Amino acid sequence: MFEKILYPTDFSDETMKALEFVKKLKGAGAKEVVLLHVIDRRGLNDLARFSKKDLPHIMIDMEKKAKTEMNPIMKELKDVDLKVTLRVEKGGPYNEIIRVADEENVSVIVVGSHGKSNIDKMLLGSVSYKLVKSVNKPILVVKS
Repeated sequence: MFEKILYPTDFSDETMKALEFVKKLKGAGAKEVVLLHVIDRRGLNDLARFSKKDLPHIMIDMEKKAKTEMNPIMKELKDVDLKVTLRVEKGGPYNEIIRVADEENVSVIVVGSHGKSNIDKMLLGSVSYKLVKSVNKPILVVKS
């Protein structure tokens, strides 16, 4: 039923909880996971202004760090015999998740209910909420 999963992560506790559900979907016929991290470009120009590095070097460093953080997740998924594709994209998280879901033709998107940038008192994180409201694919939102 859900053969190909899109699992976007910002490495927050909430998205890491969602990883357990991704692994359990192996028992429901999942074969492949697209592991996605989006480098949020909003605010990076300000960061570059106060950094000794220029924006292209900051982006390279962020991409390397993301891949380093993705490696143990990839190992966990491979340990349960899932094929894994790593993707690091740059842009707005919502737009990139939608784009990658379409490009990869995934069966389901598994997200945490909140990411790093959301306020604890919110019922559902802004990216998760927008996905639920607008995506034409099944979405599994894992409550934190």
